[in-house]
Amino acid sequence: MIPSAFPPKEEIARLTARMLLEIKAVHFNAAEPFILASGLPSPTYIDCRKLISYPRIRSTLMDFMAVTVMRDAGFEAFDNIAGGETAGIPFAALMAERLALPMTYVRKKPKGYGRNARIEGVMSEGDRVLLVEDLTTDGGSKLSFVDAIRETGAECAHTAVIFYYGIFPETVKTLSDHGVALHFLCTWWDVLAEARASDAFDTQTLAEVETFLTNPRAWQAARAKA
Repeated sequence: MIPSAFPPKEEIARLTARMLLEIKAVHFNAAEPFILASGLPSPTYIDCRKLISYPRIRSTLMDFMAVTVMRDAGFEAFDNIAGGETAGIPFAALMAERLALPMTYVRKKPKGYGRNARIEGVMSEGDRVLLVEDLTTDGGSKLSFVDAIRETGAECAHTAVIFYYGIFPETVKTLSDHGVALHFLCTWWDVLAEARASDAFDTQTLAEVETFLTNPRAWQAARAKA
């Protein structure tokens, strides 16, 4: 069912952050930092995949994503919803249901047999495709999915995520240079504000997280040398 209520973006961001904290998808640990896929340390980690196990929360967030995309991109802007393998697939399915559109998904690499396809489902030349993922950090991983979509002759000028790190200034430019607009529900700054409001973590941890968010590259460089 297509949502018809359009909460303010600030309220969407606050409630999304609250939900992520409630299900403990947010992890802060400055004493023993997490190691990211890049090999760099971080005092923050988020697991958006947990959302699929919470029906009320996932439903609300997909409503939020649907109204965000419709408000920012247009009410008749898309012909197809594509999920990125693997985390984006369930959210793409839920979005396709809400917007009453076909759903497809994009493999990270060709299947390696049969049709050797990267696109699963029906995607036609000229389709206006919305790429749905769980989150984005610097935007780089989205480009391969976008290129695979465009190779079919379809268009992909928008990507929507639940969570956007919001701390790497190059992200929006990386996507924009590739002709892609980013739509998101909340950032680390929204989570930090809600964590403080709800006393979800101790003051020292939150202070260290803020230091990281303010200048992540410097924080990582200092820890990498330690």
